[in-house]
Amino acid sequence: MENITVAELKKRLDKGEDVRLVDVREPYEHEEFNIGGILLPLGDIRAMMVDELEPYKDDELVLYCRSGNRSGQAAMLLETMGFTNVVNLEGGMLKWQEQAGS
Repeated sequence: MENITVAELKKRLDKGEDVRLVDVREPYEHEEFNIGGILLPLGDIRAMMVDELEPYKDDELVLYCRSGNRSGQAAMLLETMGFTNVVNLEGGMLKWQEQAGS
């Protein structure tokens, strides 16, 4: 599993890169604030309910959560399921809001 910093991700998004973002938080967290990722809570990943990600098994997936902990767990789980390019956002949405604003 690789990591990406908030600054690196923001730079890529600001340049208009097509980045596949996956929010592994709970729905209420996603509704409060998100950066445009698809919602796939960690519990669903643990239950191997990842059908919507199957087409992207070899594409880069940038996972994020509140602090980077759950997304790190999700990244490791996806790797065991054969996903080859998962990236964890260091510091999650807490760091994003601190450094990049809303």
